[in-house]
Amino acid sequence: MKSFVLLLLRVSVGLLIVWWGLDKIVDPAHGIAVSDRFYRGLLTWPALMPIFGGVQTLAGLLFMVGLFRRVVDPAVLLLNTASLLGVWRSIVDPWGWYMEGTNALFFPSLTVFAASLLFLIIHNEETLVLDRKRSAQSGAGRLA
Repeated sequence: MKSFVLLLLRVSVGLLIVWWGLDKIVDPAHGIAVSDRFYRGLLTWPALMPIFGGVQTLAGLLFMVGLFRRVVDPAVLLLNTASLLGVWRSIVDPWGWYMEGTNALFFPSLTVFAASLLFLIIHNEETLVLDRKRSAQSGAGRLA
């Protein structure tokens, strides 16, 4: 049961990354608006938005299947950390009682961040990931 729940969590976090990436490809203007609003225009490069989206989509897909985790999992954590920092006001004051521009719908960014961090901590405990199968095959190949 633990393996299945970890896989479900991995797939759900990965799908979120995929959707964000596809949004940048399908609607670059929305990606630019998000960058302008939450990240001070840091990624406001219209020509590069679809490229960012493609890289993000690929990272989400690799994360979902658990491939190249030593590189992809920290990258996903970095993306989710940036998201968390971008909406920090909504974490501190989700209902906007003290701060303007907050939205309770952004509060789950904290949960997604925590899930991303979890995957770095439990790296060796996951069994339903392609990295596990790939390392088993490479180990078997060395023995033959």
